[in-house]
Amino acid sequence: MKRIQKRPEPVAFREWKAVEAEIGVLHWDAMPTETRIALKQSLLEEQGYICCYCEQRVSECDSHMEHFRPRSKLEYEHLQLDYSNLHASCQQRLRKGEPRHCGQLKAGWFEEGQLVGPLDANCEQRFLFTGNGEISPRDDGDAASLTTIERLGLDIPKIRALRSAAIDALCAESPEDVARLLASTVAGRVLPFFTAVSQVLIGDSTSSGRPV
Repeated sequence: MKRIQKRPEPVAFREWKAVEAEIGVLHWDAMPTETRIALKQSLLEEQGYICCYCEQRVSECDSHMEHFRPRSKLEYEHLQLDYSNLHASCQQRLRKGEPRHCGQLKAGWFEEGQLVGPLDANCEQRFLFTGNGEISPRDDGDAASLTTIERLGLDIPKIRALRSAAIDALCAESPEDVARLLASTVAGRVLPFFTAVSQVLIGDSTSSGRPV
């Protein structure tokens, strides 16, 4: 899981909230389409166009806006329009037979302290990856990391195969060339499965490679 550095919320989102607050109507479902588009675009850009959880490549049409602390839970309803609680996750719509994972699998589940989040300062270091795409907690005693893998489906065959393919595609490159690719962006897009590629191919789970 690649750490996300949150940027300021988009102007359109901030201005819409200000107007709605004046008339006392502030609710996620009331957000107009153009504001939603601007909001999702901002989330995708700050993540380098990879899923906030599994790190596969995502775009506007195959991602959804994810509430880390779900708005369906009464205790987190006040966070439904909090930009720091919003990310872009894969699987906007499920195809027939496609397994759920990431935000779609997590759905309305959440327990404080039991889910590693992409804003956590050490989230990149809490998981270990292998060349065949497997993921596991770095520390055997890290129950939250194990719960995160299970609740988000980060080790299901589909995600493991995608992760393995991303590693295999670069395994012939030198560590120096891989490091350069990880540090660069193309149109603001970072390499998919960034953390696994970094850890497996150059032994580095701390590289930033943030989009600029």
